[in-house]
Amino acid sequence: MTTSIIDNLNIKIFSDGANVEDIINLIKNPLIKGITTNPSLMRKAGVVNYKDGCNEILKYVKDIPVSLEVISDDIDEMYEQALELASWGENVCVKIPITNTKSESSLKTISKLLHRNVYLNITAIFQANQIFDLVKQINDNKIILSIFAGRIADSGRDPKKIIREVKALSLGKNTELLWASTREAYNIVEANDIGCDIITVSPSILNKLDVFNKDLLLYSLETVKMFYEDAKKSNYII
Repeated sequence: MTTSIIDNLNIKIFSDGANVEDIINLIKNPLIKGITTNPSLMRKAGVVNYKDGCNEILKYVKDIPVSLEVISDDIDEMYEQALELASWGENVCVKIPITNTKSESSLKTISKLLHRNVYLNITAIFQANQIFDLVKQINDNKIILSIFAGRIADSGRDPKKIIREVKALSLGKNTELLWASTREAYNIVEANDIGCDIITVSPSILNKLDVFNKDLLLYSLETVKMFYEDAKKSNYII
């Protein structure tokens, strides 16, 4: 994997996924500074038992943070699940959604966990106003705020505008901003330039880092050759 551009960036790259084989290979790369997953990624990876799936990841990932998400929709039960997840490893960062499915704020649970000094990753943040009350309580707690930049962009909005609004809040010294739902390799550069501390990247996008800084004329030629070879292999005629 080329690091010619990546080496000059300050942002930390976390791999986003649940396939254990991918994770085992990725953590060998010094570029990968953390692992994140969620119930949807677990389901996509064919995980049947959530607890077993989480602990299978933790069996191999010891030295970098692993973000594991609560699965309850009950605000109070989220608290109990968060404590349980945190007990599974010193490197566990507990993901708490900013609301439940009923649009009830999870701030009550987050506040209690902050008082217990649980390392948190607040997920599914789409607007700065969702965390106005939260940032007043963070203080020096170690916490990640995950801005779902990719999904915001899918809605036709510029996620960098929202990230700037979040950065303008009085964030704690141990608060890290995370660019989530990454859509393309260039998002790593964008996230770095806007001042995010972390970006989550899927294995499929991480594989594209080999193309970073590639000669564009050579890349153009390779693309033309690909079209030509595929036409030949398919015996197309006009």
